[in-house]
Amino acid sequence: MNDNQKKYLFIINDAPYGNERPYNALRLAHNLVKKPEAQVQVFLMGDGVMCARKGQKTPDGYYNIERMIKSLAQRGKVAT
Repeated sequence: MNDNQKKYLFIINDAPYGNERPYNALRLAHNLVKKPEAQVQVFLMGDGVMCARKGQKTPDGYYNIERMIKSLAQRGKVAT
């Protein structure tokens, strides 16, 4: 690991829909993972585990959190 590398840990414990906290955390994680100096990890716990549930029915007006998690998992680390 490079000395200039910064580590970011996102802990998501809210359900995927109903408020914007999981979406905002994942959006920020997506932007940070693009930077070579950033090491990003996302930890899902409690209701946040539902963010990784396959086959989600996305309510009107919301982004699909499952797709966001899948995309982030390909570039960073996601743990439950």
